[in-house]
Amino acid sequence: MAAQDEVHTWAFIGLGNMGGPMALNLHRRLPASDEMLVYDTDISAAEMVVEEASAEEVCTSLLVHKGSPRPGRLIIDCSTIDPVTSRRIHRILESTGFGTFVDAPMSGGVVGARAATLSFMVGGTEDTFRRVQPILNRMGRNVVHCGKHGTGLSAKLANNYLLAINNLATAEAMNFGVKAGLDPLILARIINSATGRNWASEVNNPVPGVDKAAPASRQYQGGFASALMNKDLKLAITAAEQVRAPLLLSQAASDIYGKLEGDKRYAGLDFSAVYDYLQGNEKAKL
Repeated sequence: MAAQDEVHTWAFIGLGNMGGPMALNLHRRLPASDEMLVYDTDISAAEMVVEEASAEEVCTSLLVHKGSPRPGRLIIDCSTIDPVTSRRIHRILESTGFGTFVDAPMSGGVVGARAATLSFMVGGTEDTFRRVQPILNRMGRNVVHCGKHGTGLSAKLANNYLLAINNLATAEAMNFGVKAGLDPLILARIINSATGRNWASEVNNPVPGVDKAAPASRQYQGGFASALMNKDLKLAITAAEQVRAPLLLSQAASDIYGKLEGDKRYAGLDFSAVYDYLQGNEKAKL
């Protein structure tokens, strides 16, 4: 993607549950004279975006064409990969004059993507951040400069590691309380007004019926897939090993999310389905 005062052609690659709404939010905030190119390996996803924005003349194309160098080109990577690979990509693109590369993974889920309330964690120089910030503000609410290249990804992986642990702990605590005779609504209210409160307990509670807006109340459909959480968890563990940072709870979390990903019943469901898994695996050893 490129800043509108420099290049008036924009490109967006990856139009899934997150990318599609992000691309549409970005497009809606561009001048009518700008052109936007979209691409996805699933052509139907690209067609859906084009159809929704058809009145605004969006066309489909590859993200870059002919791989030509262009000093003013700005490439923003919002995917979640390992920081080492991201820094390597940055060096290659910078050295070949292909463009300026920045890592900018986001948090906020599908709901945040649709509402343009995502939080972006940016790794790059201060000058690059100044170029990136107004672009990302079109798709999100919080845009934070984390530091040098790769630090945006480190921040995202640290956050998702904590999220994985909080989700697992919340599922265990709720399972424990319910089996001890507590009404899940009462238990959730206690936790969310006490020191155990966290995002998994308050916003994405894993017990069906506690929060009607949470995936748990929709048979765990939608949200962040268990397989994706396991992928991010593996990336976080590898990244922590590279900087010699101990993650003492990683083995337990890796075991359980690995089981969810390997089970066709759970791999595509929201990662809060770990609660349902615990319900059916009373003797599961984490």
